[in-house]
Amino acid sequence: MTTLPSRTSIIEVEVPVRGPLHIEYQFIGSNDPAAPLMIFLHEGLGSVAMWKDWPQQLCDRAGLRGLVYSRYGYGRSTPRPADELWAPVYMSIQARDDLPALLRALGLAHETPLLFGHSDGGTIALLYAALYPERTRGIAIAAPHIFVEDHTVEAIADAREIYETTNMRDRLGRYHNDPDSAFWAWNRAWLNPPFRDWDIRDSITDIRCPILAIQGVDDEYASLEQITDIRNIVPHTECLALPDCGHSPHKDQPEALERAICEWLKRLNS
Repeated sequence: MTTLPSRTSIIEVEVPVRGPLHIEYQFIGSNDPAAPLMIFLHEGLGSVAMWKDWPQQLCDRAGLRGLVYSRYGYGRSTPRPADELWAPVYMSIQARDDLPALLRALGLAHETPLLFGHSDGGTIALLYAALYPERTRGIAIAAPHIFVEDHTVEAIADAREIYETTNMRDRLGRYHNDPDSAFWAWNRAWLNPPFRDWDIRDSITDIRCPILAIQGVDDEYASLEQITDIRNIVPHTECLALPDCGHSPHKDQPEALERAICEWLKRLNS
């Protein structure tokens, strides 16, 4: 039975340009300071709570220290002002400015972490690894986006209709202090016409760390071309297409995802 994580904390983080933000976070997994650190980067509607207990299960199985956090605009972190429209580069800003600022605030700037990112979080992991290759031990990414596909935009437009006509807002309210902040930041960014030209393929060529790129065969938000293109750009990428799996492998195929990451970690450490 899955449970929502408890005992999250809030830390003030000084982010370039935007200034101080309050960020929700939680340390999980091993108490051994020598254990590898994995940072979990959530999806475009995610938060600490929306992961439920999957990060804890992975950390316990792999002997990892874990850090989960809610990005700006999500969970219990500082909400996005209602009139703020995120530019197409919002994930690059998260990778370049926000994550390093959080690590400094938490006293982890000296670490060389592993990253696990889902969807938007996978994209942020790729961009972080490209920007800071000396600070990244390896990245495992599930359903990342590196360019915009037509059916991705169509699925996000469908999500807008669902948000406006069902109880989706109430359901997201379980996980976010301000569900409108979380939903509309992501939805309006992706549906903003300039976002159709968003493409980071030229921005990830400098990644040096190992990559495990995972995607569900039945992903409703993107095609397998996303992860095969990553491998074409970064040849040392390992790709895994999971059958009977949609956009969220940690929900649809948690055991297969955990096993794949643990096997990848063994190869990384051999």
